[in-house]
Amino acid sequence: MDPGVPQAVADPRAAALTLAFVLGGVALGTASGLLPGLHANNMALLLAAVAPALPGPPLLVGCAMLAAGVVHTFLDVVPALALGVPDSAMAASALPGHRLVLAGRGGEALRLSALGSASAVVVALPLALPMTRLMTALYPTVRAHLPLVLGATALALVLTEPTVRGAIGGALALLASGALGWVALDLPVDGLLETGDVLLPLFAGLFGAPVLLDAVGGGGVPPQDDPSVTLSRRAVAGLGGLGTVAGAVVGYVPGVSSAIAATLALLAVPGRYGGRGFIVATSGVNTANTIFALFALVALGQPRTGVLVAMDRAGVPLDLPSLLATVALAAAAGFALVVLVGDRYLRVAGRVDATRLSLSVLGLLCALSFAFAGGLGVGLLAVSTLVGLLPVRFGARRAHLMGVLMGPLMLL
Repeated sequence: MDPGVPQAVADPRAAALTLAFVLGGVALGTASGLLPGLHANNMALLLAAVAPALPGPPLLVGCAMLAAGVVHTFLDVVPALALGVPDSAMAASALPGHRLVLAGRGGEALRLSALGSASAVVVALPLALPMTRLMTALYPTVRAHLPLVLGATALALVLTEPTVRGAIGGALALLASGALGWVALDLPVDGLLETGDVLLPLFAGLFGAPVLLDAVGGGGVPPQDDPSVTLSRRAVAGLGGLGTVAGAVVGYVPGVSSAIAATLALLAVPGRYGGRGFIVATSGVNTANTIFALFALVALGQPRTGVLVAMDRAGVPLDLPSLLATVALAAAAGFALVVLVGDRYLRVAGRVDATRLSLSVLGLLCALSFAFAGGLGVGLLAVSTLVGLLPVRFGARRAHLMGVLMGPLMLL
C-alpha cells in the first residue's frame, strides 16, 4: 500500500466503515440540534461515556462526535426559530430570528443560517493554518494575561448592553453564574454513567431550562411566506466572514465561548441588516468555532469545546486529515438538512402544543442530569435554572451566563 494514501481511501471497507460512523454522528447531531434546550455537548459526552464499548477504533468514534458537533451548529437554529428555544451558542440571535418567524419569514431565516454556517466552513478551512500559527505564537501571552482578557470581555459584554437595566442584569448574571461555576465545577459526581460531569446540568439549567419554561403557554408558529433570501450574496458573504473571524479568535481562548463571540460580533453588524444579519453572523461564529477549536486542540493540546473535551476523554487520535474530511462531509449534510427539515419543523411546531413539548424536554434534561451527575446533577439543574432566568428578567443577553466558565478561570 502506498504510505501516502490514507487507509480510508485505499481500503473501500475502511472507507465504508468511516462513512457509517460519520453518518451516525450526523444522526446524533440532527437529534441534538432539533431538540429544544439540548446541545451537541450532551450527545458528545454520552458518546464519550459509552466509547469503550463501541465496536470501532477511537478515531472513528471521534469522527462521529465531531460530525455530531458540526451538524448541530447548522441545525440548532431550527428550535431557536420555531420555539424561541436556543442553545447557548444561538442565544444571541434567537430574539431577532424569532421576530422573522412571527413575520412569516422563517423559511428565509433558516436559509440565512445555513448560508452563514456554510460560509464559515468555506472561509475557516483555508484560514485555519495561518490563524493557528498566529494564535500559537500569541498563546503564551494570552495565557499569561488570561484573567485580564476574560475580565475585559466580561466588561465589554456589560457595557454594550443597550439599556441600564440590561447592564445591571448582565452584571448580576455574570456574578451569579461565575459563583455557581466556582462552587460546582470541582464537585465530585456520582452519576449512572462512568464519565460523570457537572457541565451538562449546569449548561442545561443556564441555557436550556429557562427558555423552555418561557415557552410554556406559547402561541406557536404562524403560517410562513416565501422562503426566498432577500440579502445579497455579497452581504451574506461579508456577514459570514465576520462571524468566522470572531469564531476563530474564541476557538483558541479558554473560557470565551461562541455565545460570547457571537454577541461581540453582532456589535459590528450594520444596523441595516437587522435580524437577518444577526442570524448569518451568529451561525458563522457557531460553526467556525468548532473548526478552529479543532486546530487549537491539535496545536496546543487544549480542548476548547464540549465536543472536543469528549473526544479528548475518549482518547481519540488527532488525525487531522480524517477529522477535516469529517467536518466537510458533516457540513454538507447539515446544510441540506436545514432546508429539508427546517421548513417541516416550522409547520409541525405550529400544530404541536408548546406546553406539552416544553415540559417533555424539561423532563429529558432532568433525566440526563441524573445520568451524568446523580442527585447532585438534578440539584445543579434547578439552581442553574434560577440563575439562567436572570438575563431574561432584566432584558439582558444570555451570553453573560458564560461567567460559569469565565469566573473560575479568572480566579486561577
